[in-house]
Parts: sequence; structure tokens; C-alpha cells
Amino acid sequence: SFSASFVFGIIPPYSDLSGHGIVFFVGKDNFSAALPSQYLGLLNSANNGNATNQIFGVELDTIQSTEFNDTNDNHVGIDVNSLKSVAAHSAGYYDDETGAFNELLLISGKAMQVWVDYESDSTQISVFLAPLKNGAKPSTPLVSAKSNLSKVLVEPAYAGFSSSTGTVRSRHYLLGWSFAMDGPAPPIDIGSLPKLPFVGAKPRSKVPDIVLPIATAAFVLGVVAVVILLVRRRSRYAEVREEWEVEFGPHRFTYKDLFRATEGFKNKTLLGFGGFGRVYKGALPKSKLEVAVKKVSHESRQGIKEFVAEVVTIGRLRHRNLVQLLGYCRRKGELLLVYDYMSNGSLDKYLYSGSKEKPALDWAQRFRIIKGVASGLLYIHEDFEQVIIHRDIKASNVLLDADMNGRLGDFGLARLYDHGADP
Repeated sequence: SFSASFVFGIIPPYSDLSGHGIVFFVGKDNFSAALPSQYLGLLNSANNGNATNQIFGVELDTIQSTEFNDTNDNHVGIDVNSLKSVAAHSAGYYDDETGAFNELLLISGKAMQVWVDYESDSTQISVFLAPLKNGAKPSTPLVSAKSNLSKVLVEPAYAGFSSSTGTVRSRHYLLGWSFAMDGPAPPIDIGSLPKLPFVGAKPRSKVPDIVLPIATAAFVLGVVAVVILLVRRRSRYAEVREEWEVEFGPHRFTYKDLFRATEGFKNKTLLGFGGFGRVYKGALPKSKLEVAVKKVSHESRQGIKEFVAEVVTIGRLRHRNLVQLLGYCRRKGELLLVYDYMSNGSLDKYLYSGSKEKPALDWAQRFRIIKGVASGLLYIHEDFEQVIIHRDIKASNVLLDADMNGRLGDFGLARLYDHGADP
């Protein structure tokens, strides 16, 4: 038997977009085969689900992966040798007085506390979650399951934490934790814990109530001149906004940020010509996240209707084998889409270039890429809320991330249908 308690916080770069989550685990100390950017830093695509992993974990997951049958992108799961949880529940807690379920957002940027109890006699695993401000462990577990961990874990076993962010640089914080064998974990002194970094706009300082001198005519003229200069400068980054953009959820970037990220869309940041337009590499000014910005050309046959279709479609998709659309921008007829940057480029460069910079792929890599693209297609054909027909699957539209995982991109020709409808 054992018991653990810990306080954590997750701060994402955007309020509605996060990397992968955190996991508390008990297992072996060798994770040399684990992927650092995926599988919560514990496993990989080859060993996930193997009994030889000899690992138990409680995941605080902030993405939905159909590969693991995740319930949503905000859940707590109990894992045994696999990231396909034996039991999972949306993050939250049950009120001790009313019994009502209160949902918690794991990427809220607020500190939360978790309790994990394992009773060897009954093989019962119980996991509790609550806001740190509550200060007390709920009486009803959030999620529970039965599993004989004595047949899973081997001595010596180690307890610890792991996390992964994928391509979105979330910040994961462990503020304090305790652990005990054959008894309850010692209580954590909440008052002595460090604070999470401040999230959001800093409050403006109040201007002291003082008597301002009478402004002179020269001062007024100076202010007017400054205002004119600012208006002219802002017009350089003026954007277009329409009603349909409010309805759909993708994060909207300012043209100013994208202009700075790509150094003014200079040729040295040009990655190439993607579907319907040029693609530039950039780093967002605040988060330093590397992105690919597709700037749709005026000569393109992809007009505003197709642009809207791509924004609406891709902005709602969440799958590890699809290129993630992070957001978009519109300015004076210019159409811009912002994607995760795929450091290894497109698949066609490896299949047809034959250069030393892009060495030939071995069969294991090829099979993994094909399997990944197939997983993405299964998601958009069957698991998404609508059926999405890509209509432009080719090697140049399959991009490879840092771990050489295949990701399907460029949905400019995609069509949406209701399930059961006849295309």
C-alpha cells in the first residue's frame, strides 16, 4: 500500500491551447526509450501497453488522443503499463455537502492538489482532485479502479513525475509533494509552498490624485502630433474582422505579432510554397514558439470561402497526427494561417530528393509515418463531430515533426459532411 499527495499547476501559452500534461508514476528508473515530446515522457509508440513496462501512473492530461480513447482534453486517468487509462474522468471534484460535481480546468493556471491512495489488500486505487484553496481532501474520489499493482511493479520501484509539452510550450509546475508506504501521506504545508507565476495582464497602477498643471498650447499640439503618428503606425498593422470569426474558436493572432515573428516576411524566413501560398518560418515574440505562417497569395484559387473553411475545420481538430492550426489573421485582403512548425519538413523531400540532408527513410520509419497518417484519417473520418474529406492527400502534405511522426496538413480542399450523409 502507498499514498501520495502533490500540488501542481499548468500554465499554457494560450487560454484555450495547451501541450501534453503531467503524470505521477511509480515504476522503474530507466526511461531511455521514452519520447520526450509525447507519451507524457514515459513511453513510446512501440512499448505503449507492454506488460514489461512495469509502471503505474496517474495522468493529468490536457489533450484528447483517440489513440488512447481519451474522454476529452481535460481529464484525470489511471494508467497501468499504458497511456490507455483503465479508468478516467473529467477533471474536477465532488462537493462533500451537496455531492455535486464541480469541473476544474487543468490549464487554468491555478494551483490544484491531488491525492493518490492504493490499498494492497483490496487492490483499490483512488484518486482525488481539488483546488488548492479548498485545503481539504474530498471524501469522494474523482476516479477509482481495481488493479493488483504487486503484479505490475517490481523492486526497486521509484515514485516521481514526468511531463511532455509536444509542440505547444506549456509550463508545468510541481509546488510540493509527499509520499508514504503503508499509511497516509504526510499533509503538505500549503502556506510554505511557492506561488505560481502570475497569469494575465498586470493590474495598472493607480495614478495619484494630484493637481495637473494647465496644459499649454504647445503641449496640446505635441499630443496631437503624437496621436497622428500612432494612428499612422497602427494602420500599418490594421486587420479585418467579420462576424463569422466570433463564432469559431481558433486563436486569433495580431498581424503585428506575425510580422515581427517572420521578420517582416523576409525571404530568409521563407520555407517554400505550400498549398495555395507561401509558407514562412517564425518565432512568436512573447512565447518564442516556432510556427509556420502560410500567407495565401492573391493569385491563388483559394479565396475567402476556402480560407474560412480551413480555419473552421482545422481550428477544431485535436489529434497528434494532424498539423495543429494555432490561429489565423486577416489584413487588407491578406489571408494568414498559423501552424505548428514541423522541423523535419514534408515527407516528399525524404522520398524524392535523394540528398544527404534528407537521408532515405528506413522501413520502420516509413511504417510509423503511414500508421500515423492513417490514425489521423480515422479521426477525421469517424471520430470527429463531422466527417471531413481531405481530398488532397500526397507526400508534400504530410509533414514530419521533431520525432519523425507523420502529420497530415493543408486542409484547403477539405469538405465537411454530417455522419451518415452521402458525399
